[in-house]
Amino acid sequence: MRSVDVIIPTYKPGEKFIKIMECLARQTCPPNRIIVMNTEQKYFDRLTYGTSFSHYKNVFVRHLAKREFDHGRTRNSGVARSEAEVFIMMTQDAVPADEFLIEELLRGLEPENVAVAYGRQLADETCCEAEKFTRNFNYPEQKAVKTKEDLEKLGIKTFFCSNVCAAYKRDIFDSLGGFVKHTIFNEDMIYAAGAVFAGYGIAYQPDARVYHSHNYSNAEQFRRNFDLGVSQADHPEIFGQVPSEAEGIRLVRMTVDHLKERKMAAQIPGVIVKSGFKYLGYRMGKNYRKLPRKLILKCTSNRDYWERI
Repeated sequence: MRSVDVIIPTYKPGEKFIKIMECLARQTCPPNRIIVMNTEQKYFDRLTYGTSFSHYKNVFVRHLAKREFDHGRTRNSGVARSEAEVFIMMTQDAVPADEFLIEELLRGLEPENVAVAYGRQLADETCCEAEKFTRNFNYPEQKAVKTKEDLEKLGIKTFFCSNVCAAYKRDIFDSLGGFVKHTIFNEDMIYAAGAVFAGYGIAYQPDARVYHSHNYSNAEQFRRNFDLGVSQADHPEIFGQVPSEAEGIRLVRMTVDHLKERKMAAQIPGVIVKSGFKYLGYRMGKNYRKLPRKLILKCTSNRDYWERI
């Protein structure tokens, strides 16, 4: 069995983070180490004070100042602290659905050509119906290994991969140069695209499950998609070849049809409006070089990123 570490970047973690620690301790394939790359120590200490967190002896925490955080560089720093053959990236709000998460991710890495295996994200019960459908759209029940041969059929979804819950083979990761060192967003898909072009496969392992979903407001969705557009504009060598707009339109149409079938037509106007915010944010992000800096800072969800440019 391969040695495994788990790496979790955190910033103002909540109760779900403590729940993740509890779930990881019960895994059938327990991790050697859990490496926490935490931004701003005061928030972390506030959460963990008086809890059972100190009982987990395989957890190592590295505190960063907010100005030091970067989606790619911070994760690379976490990987550098690992000596395991496989490392698993997670986020602070992705709660394992059962004790088989790591076991299933490792199973996804069994094919020799697979560089990374990512898990299925399930919606919380508190999520709206549209968000639940979106989760099932992006994370279906069927397993898959995506390679360069799938580009014509799958388009941008060939590169789809999520560091919410994903396992990486360390030797391949090192050979490909790791995550992009400076990015506003999307370090996981950028890496996956590089792996695909290098001849490796990206495995989707739906039996590795975490609960992870959001009820974003229209403004939050706009800012998130603005940053998504920026990341794609900064990497035309990847995203310029496979436009993603068509996939977004397909999701909206299928969501509307789903709500009609469920007799939830009253939710459709909200879906249409939110989709408009998503698309506007995405298009503005793709064209951010044409925008004044003051407007960029109002559109982004990551102002610190722009201050480091």
